[in-house]
Amino acid sequence: MHLARALLIWTGLAFAIVVPLTFAATSEYLAWRDPVYIAAGFAGVMALCLALVQPLLAGGWLPGLRLLRGRRVHRVVGVMLVAAVVVHVAGLWITSPPDIVDALLLRSPTPFSVFGVGSMWALFAAALLAALRRRLSPHAWRVGHRSLVSVVVFGGVVHALLIEGTMETTSKAVLCALALAATLAAVATPGLRARRRALGKK
Repeated sequence: MHLARALLIWTGLAFAIVVPLTFAATSEYLAWRDPVYIAAGFAGVMALCLALVQPLLAGGWLPGLRLLRGRRVHRVVGVMLVAAVVVHVAGLWITSPPDIVDALLLRSPTPFSVFGVGSMWALFAAALLAALRRRLSPHAWRVGHRSLVSVVVFGGVVHALLIEGTMETTSKAVLCALALAATLAAVATPGLRARRRALGKK
């Protein structure tokens, strides 16, 4: 029973990630793009996929990756997420510097740029907070981290949904919905557990 459940969870996660990646790899939009732009685009798609994995690891919902092991993998995936965003932005900078400058200065005419930049800075802040975790109180760490990652996922999802690019519409929408749902669940679950413990003491 446990093996079947674990297999179902991992298969579902793999399906949620592989399908949008496959559609993106076979997109007609790639026909006229240079390799740097394609790499930047795929880094963005990968970042969205990792945004789904992270809350699942944080919540301890992936079989075989719970407690300390899950936390270690969560940190590694966090580094991969930051790297994917850096590659995404750097690649777009190489292909079109003016567009990236406008986006970073929040003067781009495209609405998705604002959400993308906001998500990026929130991600960097979350990574910095993770590096300084031992210098912060547990409460400050939890509140800060949850708040920042919520902004990261929300901004990243809106950014992705507003872009008409290499990602196929339906699979992208499903991936975004799953990432949002997993993040909301991971953010809310610790609070629910704390309230239940408090009620149990009364």
